[in-house]
Amino acid sequence: MYRMRGKLPDLWRAAAVTQYQTDATQDLAAQVRAGSRPAPDVVIWPENSTDLDPGLNPAIYATIESAVGAIDQPVLVGAVLQNPKRNAGQLWLPRRGPVAIYVKRKLVPFGEYIPFRALLSHITSLTALQPVNYTPGHQAVVFRIGKIRLGDVICYEVGFDGLVRSEVAAGANLLAVQSNDADFELDGQLGETEQQVAMARIRAIESDRAVVYASTTGQSAIIAPDGSLIASSGTWRRAELDARVPLRTTVTLADRLGGWPEGTISAATAAALAWALASAALARSRSRRDRVRPSG
Repeated sequence: MYRMRGKLPDLWRAAAVTQYQTDATQDLAAQVRAGSRPAPDVVIWPENSTDLDPGLNPAIYATIESAVGAIDQPVLVGAVLQNPKRNAGQLWLPRRGPVAIYVKRKLVPFGEYIPFRALLSHITSLTALQPVNYTPGHQAVVFRIGKIRLGDVICYEVGFDGLVRSEVAAGANLLAVQSNDADFELDGQLGETEQQVAMARIRAIESDRAVVYASTTGQSAIIAPDGSLIASSGTWRRAELDARVPLRTTVTLADRLGGWPEGTISAATAAALAWALASAALARSRSRRDRVRPSG
């Protein structure tokens, strides 16, 4: 008998989230078969579509496999994988299962790993909330799907232009951002999801690439290369977004130059601030000397 490890409420929640994604994909497949919607070239599920590793959980594997088989197209699944623990985008193909993964490279401190864990564990028991650090990935991964070259980043990573740029440099002509904003929206706040969609729009403009932003609970969106929203959803509601998007291969000036202009500006700003502080300190010193100088 196979035994799933973990607390029952957590296992139920994780399985339910995967089932929601499966149900939506199967309903989309039914609409495609009925001719009311076009068949997608790829389906993108959000981050944490499954928190249970499909390779270790036969029931979860079968659930995802049923959705992929129904839509009969590649599906990018946001998955938590084990041994080692990783936050990944996992590409599934019909009749083949998972064939490739992208592993999140920029992990969230205190969310996906605990900095200075050995030291902090002597100060607080809160480190037990994340008992095992996630293992980061170390390279860009571009999924080859027909004419599509799909570059993936996960949630927090959209805030780092260098990570998105590395996907473009690796050959991506379409970008995906898989996200999960649930912890930030439980009290109705929208700051997290709106911020991430805004950053995804900036990344689209920087790279001249369409971006598919898929969120578990937040505002999912399909973004044009000019940053405009082609389609979007609200929060905490089911939605299946579809759109035709261009597959661009041009390399923008922003991607050519990379991060050195902002680095140069930041260094120049710091130097100017240091010069201003030093000048002000020198002026105060001279003023004090003038006040104590005896008159002749």
